[in-house]
Amino acid sequence: MLNREIHKHEKKMIFFSFLAIAAFVSPYFLLGEDAHMRIHDNLDSNIAWYKVLIRSGELFGSVDAVISQIINGLPRNAFGTEFSGIVWLHALFPSIYAYGLSQTITRVFAFIGMYLLLKKHFIKAPEWSWIRVGVALAFALTPFWPSGMLSTLGMPLALWAFLNIRAGERSWVNYLVLTLLPFYSSLVLGFFFFLSAMGILWVVDVVRGKGWNVRFLLAIVYMSAIYLAIEYRLVHSMLFSTEPTSRDEYFHARLPLWRVIRLTFKNYVLGHNHVMTVHGLVILPVTFIALYVVWKQKRWSEEKTFLFLHVLNLALSTWYAFWFYKGWVPLTERFDLLDKFNFARYHFLRPLVIYVLFALSLKILWRQGKAWQRMSLCFIAAQLLVLTVFNEEIVYRNKPSFKEFYAEKQFAEIKEYIGLPVEEYRVASIGIHPAIAQYNGFYTLDTYNNFYPLSYKHRFREIIAQELKKDQKLREYFDEWGGRCYIFVDELGKHYMFKKHSQKKIKHLQLNMDVFWGMGGRYILSALPIENATENQLKLEKVFHSHESAWKIHLYKVMHKEE
Repeated sequence: MLNREIHKHEKKMIFFSFLAIAAFVSPYFLLGEDAHMRIHDNLDSNIAWYKVLIRSGELFGSVDAVISQIINGLPRNAFGTEFSGIVWLHALFPSIYAYGLSQTITRVFAFIGMYLLLKKHFIKAPEWSWIRVGVALAFALTPFWPSGMLSTLGMPLALWAFLNIRAGERSWVNYLVLTLLPFYSSLVLGFFFFLSAMGILWVVDVVRGKGWNVRFLLAIVYMSAIYLAIEYRLVHSMLFSTEPTSRDEYFHARLPLWRVIRLTFKNYVLGHNHVMTVHGLVILPVTFIALYVVWKQKRWSEEKTFLFLHVLNLALSTWYAFWFYKGWVPLTERFDLLDKFNFARYHFLRPLVIYVLFALSLKILWRQGKAWQRMSLCFIAAQLLVLTVFNEEIVYRNKPSFKEFYAEKQFAEIKEYIGLPVEEYRVASIGIHPAIAQYNGFYTLDTYNNFYPLSYKHRFREIIAQELKKDQKLREYFDEWGGRCYIFVDELGKHYMFKKHSQKKIKHLQLNMDVFWGMGGRYILSALPIENATENQLKLEKVFHSHESAWKIHLYKVMHKEE
C-alpha cells in the first residue's frame, strides 16, 4: 500500500516536472521574435547557418558542393549533415519556433533520460522518488549549448540503454534509443567522448574478469556506426579532403603551467560556456558535505560509485585544462590531428557526472535522518531556483532580442537601397556579426565558421593585415584560430556588437580595399561611423535606422578606380 502511494505521488511529481519544463521554454512561443536568447555561438552563427543552408538549395548537396552566399563559396560540408533533427526543425518552421521546439525536445528527453538512469541504476528505492525526479528536472533545466541538442543532455538516456544492455537486458527499447539519439545530437560535440568512455568501461570489465560481453561491445560499435553514417560529411572531410582548411592553423597548446592549474579549478567550480552545469552554488557544496559524511562514517566500500564520480569530475576538469598546456607543442607539431580535433571536450561528460553525483550525494544525506531529508529537499529546490534564474529570457534580457538582432526590416531596406541582385556584389560587416547580413540574404566575404579553405583565410587576411599589426591579441586570435573571419579593427578589439546608441567612432581604419574589391567586395555595413572613410576608398551612402533593430547601419560603398 505504501509503495503504491509513493508511486502515485511520483507520477504527480513527473507531471509537474513536465509543466515546469513547459513554463521554462514558454517565452520562445509566447514572445516569438521578441524573445531573448544566447548570442555567442548561437544567434551569431548556428541559427544563421541553418537559414543559409536551407535557402541555398544545397541541403542534400554533394560532398564537393559549395554555398556561394558565403566567402565566395563555402564548402557545403562546413554546415554538417542534413540528417540532423535541428536542421529539419529550421527547414519546417520559422527560426524562432524551430529554436523553441528544439529547446523543448532537448529538455524533455534530458529529463526522461536522467530519470530513467537514476531509477534503474543509481537511486532505486521508492522512498527516494523526490531525489530522482528533482535531480532529473534540474538536469533538464541546465543552460546547454542550443545547437548541441542532446549531445550532452542525451547522455543519461544513452547511458541508461548501455547499462541495461551491459546487464544482459534484451529490450528493443534500448536499441531504439541508440538508433534515434544520433539524429538529434552530434558526434564531435559530445558522443565521441561518451562512446569512447563506454569503450573504456567495456575494457575495464574485461580486465576485471567479467567476460567479453559481446552484446555490450556490439552496442557500442552499432551506435558508433550510426554516427559515422550520419556524419558522413565530416568523415569525408577528415579522411579524403586534401585541401588545407582553417583548422590547419588552429593552435591550442599555449598556456604555462600556472595558468593550466588555475584553469583546472576554474572549470571545476564554474564549468564551461558550452556545457554549463551551474553547479558551483548548490551542487558542489552538497557533494562535499556528502563526502564528509562518507569519510566520517568510513563507508568507502559502500560508496565506490560516489567516490569514483568525485575523482572523475576533477579528472575531467584537469584534462580540459591540460589540453591547453604548452608542453603539448612537440606532439601537436608531429601529429596535426591533436590540433584539428578538440580532445579537451572529454569535459563534455561533466553534466552527466555532476548531476548523477548530486543524486548520490542527496541519497547519502537522505539516509542521515528526517532533518537531512528536509535539507535534501531544500537543496533540490535551491538548485531549481538557481537554474530558473539562468533562463535565457532572464540572462539575456539586456541583449538584443531575436528580432532586434537580425533586424530583417532594416536589412531589407538596405537591400532595396542598393538595388542590385544580392548575388552580384559582396559585403562585409564592421561592429556587427556577419551572420546578420547572411541571415538576411546578403552575400558576405566575412563569416564565422570553423572549417573553410585556408587559402581564403590567407587572402582575407590581406584586407585586415594593417589592423592586425596594431594589436597582438587580434593577430594571434585570427592567425592561430581564424574561426571568426571578420573585418577586425584595432580600435574595436574583440568586440563584435556596437548597438545603435553607441557613441564610438572609428578614426584610424586601415584596410586593403584593393584586395577587398578583387574578392568582389562592394559595400561595408558598419555599426559605427568611419571618420577616415575616404582614406579607405569608402563613401558613406546612407545611415539606416529602425526602432525594431539594435543597430544603426552605416552603408559605405567602395569607390575603387576600376569602378
